[in-house]
Amino acid sequence: MWVALVLFAAGTLSAQDKNFKLGQWVEIHNAILKELSRSYVDSLPLERMQLRGIDAMLAELDPYTIYVPEEENEDLQMLIAKTYGGIGAIIFKPEKDGLLTIDEPYKDSPAARAGLQAGDRILEIDGVSVRGLETRECSDRMKGKPGTTVCFKVLKVRTDEEKEISVTRQRIHLPDVEYAGMLDDTTGYILQTGFTENVSGEVRAAVQKLKKQGIKRLVYDLRGNGGGLMSEAAGIVSAFVPKGSLVVTSKGASTPRHELRTMLDPIDEQLPLIVLVDGGSASASEIVSGALQDLDRATIMGRRTYGKGLVQSIRPLPYNGQLKVTTAKYYTPSGRCVQAIDYARRNEDGSVGHITDSLTQTFKTAHGRLVRDGGGITPDVELSLPEYSRLIYSLVVNGIIKEYTLKYVSEHASIPAVKDFHFTDYEEFVQFAKGREFDYRSSAKTLFDQMRAELEKDGVAEAMKPELDALDKAIDMDKEKFLRLKKDEILPWIEEEIAVRYHYQEAGIQVRLRYDKQLQEALTQPLISF
Repeated sequence: MWVALVLFAAGTLSAQDKNFKLGQWVEIHNAILKELSRSYVDSLPLERMQLRGIDAMLAELDPYTIYVPEEENEDLQMLIAKTYGGIGAIIFKPEKDGLLTIDEPYKDSPAARAGLQAGDRILEIDGVSVRGLETRECSDRMKGKPGTTVCFKVLKVRTDEEKEISVTRQRIHLPDVEYAGMLDDTTGYILQTGFTENVSGEVRAAVQKLKKQGIKRLVYDLRGNGGGLMSEAAGIVSAFVPKGSLVVTSKGASTPRHELRTMLDPIDEQLPLIVLVDGGSASASEIVSGALQDLDRATIMGRRTYGKGLVQSIRPLPYNGQLKVTTAKYYTPSGRCVQAIDYARRNEDGSVGHITDSLTQTFKTAHGRLVRDGGGITPDVELSLPEYSRLIYSLVVNGIIKEYTLKYVSEHASIPAVKDFHFTDYEEFVQFAKGREFDYRSSAKTLFDQMRAELEKDGVAEAMKPELDALDKAIDMDKEKFLRLKKDEILPWIEEEIAVRYHYQEAGIQVRLRYDKQLQEALTQPLISF
C-alpha cells in the first residue's frame, strides 16, 4: 500500500509540474506578444511570426508533427490521399525562355483528353501570361475545384501552332500501384509507391489478376515507398496470411494500446513472396515488410529500411487549420519497434540521436528466427546497392536529359510499342549534351579540385605544381569522351524518359525493369523455407 501511495503521489506531482510548465509557457508567450504589439517600433508581421513560431516549436519534436493552415489543406489532402483538383499533368519551366512546358500528361487525365501533349508550351493561363510567374504560381492557377474550367493558350510541340485549349478540372488521383505485370512466364511483379486510401484493394486486385495469369511467385516492390495509412498496410498483409493475424500494435503516452489484425480472408497463403525494400522504404512499408518477416511469410530482400516507427494522427484546430501530430509508436508482430532515431533525446549540438546497437533488442519470428529492433527492417537477403556516377546526377539535376527528351518528342510523332522500343540515337544525345552547360566532372576530379584548393590554402600547392598538374591532366576527362564512356549508364535513363512521353508512366516502369540489376539479382536468390 505504501509503495502504491508513493507511486501515485509521484505521478500526481509529475502531472502538476507538467501543467505548471505549460501554463507558464502560455503566460510568457502571451505577455511577449502583447508587449511587442504595444511597444515594437514597426507594425508586426503577425502572420509570418505565427507560422514561423509554430514551425520552430514543432521542429523540436520530430519532422512529422506539422501545422497545416487552412490554405494548405489541399497539400495535406495530396499527402494523405494523393488527390487534388486539377488537369492531371506534370509541368516545368526551362530557364531559357520562361515559358511553361507540359512535361507529361497523366494517362486518361483531363489534360490528355483535351489534347495537351508532352512538349506543348503554355503561353497563357486564363488570359494571364506565364512569363514572370514561378512554376508554383502556374501550378496553383491550373489547380481548382473539380468541374471548373481552365483555359490555356498553347504553342503546339510539333506544329508551332498557337491554340486555345479549355480543360475541365476533375479530382485527380495518383495511383499507388503504379505497375502490376508478369516479369516472365511464372513471376509476377507489383510496384507500389504509397499507402493512401484503398491501395490495399488495388494490391489484392493485382494479386488476383496475376494469379489468373499463372504466377508461381510474386515480387512485391516497396523500394522508395515512404508509407502512409496503417490500415492499408494491414489490408495488404491480409492477402497473404490467415484472417485474424496480428499485423501491428501501436502504443502512445496518451493513446491506448491498439492491435491491428487482418480482417479479410487471404488470397493465397502459400504463394512464394519476395518483398523488395531499401533505405527509402518507411512507415507503412516497414509495417508490411516487418509483419511478413515476423510471420515468416515472405523473404525480404534489398537494403535496410528507413526506420520510421512513429504513428501520426490528424487533429482539427481553430480557423480550419489542422495538426498532423505523432501520437504513438508502432510494433511489429514479434514486438519490435523499427524506429531508428530518438527525437526525444538530442545530442549537445541539438542533433537527434540514433539508437545504438547496444540499446537494441532481439526478437523471434513465428518460426524462431532472430530479428532486431531499433533500426528499420533488416532484409533476410541483402542485395547490391545500385551505384550511379556523378555524371548521371548532374545530367538529371540540370535537366539535360529532360530537355533532350522533349526535343526528341518534338521531332518524332510516335515510337514503337514499349516492348519493341530501344533508343538508338545516343550519338545525337552526346552532341546535344556537349553543347549544354553543366558540371560534368567525375567524382575523382571533384575530390582532386577540393584537395588542390586546400593545398593552396595551406600554401604548399605551388611547390607541388608539377605533380598536381600531371595528376590533373590524367583525371580530367573531356566532356564528350566522358558521355560516351558512360553510355551504358545514361542510355536507360533516356529510354525511360522517352517511353513515358509516348506511353505514360507504366511504359517507363517497364523500361526501368529491363535494367534493374537489383531486381535481377533478387530473382536469382533462394527463398527462405518456412
